Amino acid sequence: MARRPRPAPTTPPLRSWHAVLLHPPHPMVETIQRQLQRLGLTVRVAWPALEPEDIRADVVLFDVDTGHDAQFPWAPGAAPMPLVALIGSEAAGRLEWALGHRFHAHLLKPVGSAGTFSALTIAAENFAEARRRAAEVSALDDRLGRRSAVVGAVVALMAGGLDEAGAMARLRALAMERRIGLEDAAEIVVAAGARAAARRTTRTASAPARSGEKT
Repeated sequence: MARRPRPAPTTPPLRSWHAVLLHPPHPMVETIQRQLQRLGLTVRVAWPALEPEDIRADVVLFDVDTGHDAQFPWAPGAAPMPLVALIGSEAAGRLEWALGHRFHAHLLKPVGSAGTFSALTIAAENFAEARRRAAEVSALDDRLGRRSAVVGAVVALMAGGLDEAGAMARLRALAMERRIGLEDAAEIVVAAGARAAARRTTRTASAPARSGEKT
């Protein structure tokens, strides 16, 4: 199957964004804060951890050198906004930890007078693409799961005496009659079969008790 073309990147509406800068006190923090403000963002500096309300931020810039999981009110890799990693140390352990949080762009420290706009734009685009891929995977999982319902419905109809072609024809007829999708019709058939099986089980379980009753 051909890969869906990636949409053209768009410049994020930075002037409406709120950024949180998670970094210990340092003169460089003021430099980054001024750059963000010049781009139109409102900025809050946080340390030693994010607050629960920071989950509503549009972007989080975080220090890799001193970072740890407890600073974030979400699980690693599950950030609800773009993340920009501020990387100073190239120690393998620090980079591995940062990668576990699946940041979307990075800036190398010390941060200079350029690069912040590019990092924000790249982070926004990569975050949006990750969301699109996750939605596609979820939709594919749903379709695969619903296809198994079609197989189950065909098997149930064949158990009633139809061949495979007849079972599919019956399923399509039900879908057309109710003006629903084939998968929805299959779920109706499967559910009806489950209810019928439950009734048979109930009758079988109660049969010995009735056979022992005096007339």
